Amino acid sequence: MPKTSVSSKLLRRMRVEGVSYQMDWSKFRTGYSFFVPCIDQKAARAAIREVTNRLGIRIETKVVIVDGVKGLRVWRV
Repeated sequence: MPKTSVSSKLLRRMRVEGVSYQMDWSKFRTGYSFFVPCIDQKAARAAIREVTNRLGIRIETKVVIVDGVKGLRVWRV
């Protein structure tokens, strides 16, 4: 079995409303944020929390509008 680095172990895919996102969670530091456009914020939040809970990453989320697009802003805390 080939060895994998820590960063490749934290390179994870997550699906939010049918869209696949690939995140390198090892680079998602405290205070950083990202935006996910979505219609169903509750389902999007649940999908993101499923991944972050499994990895032990604490986040805060807020529904926001960016450039006229509604979605979730996700911060690492």
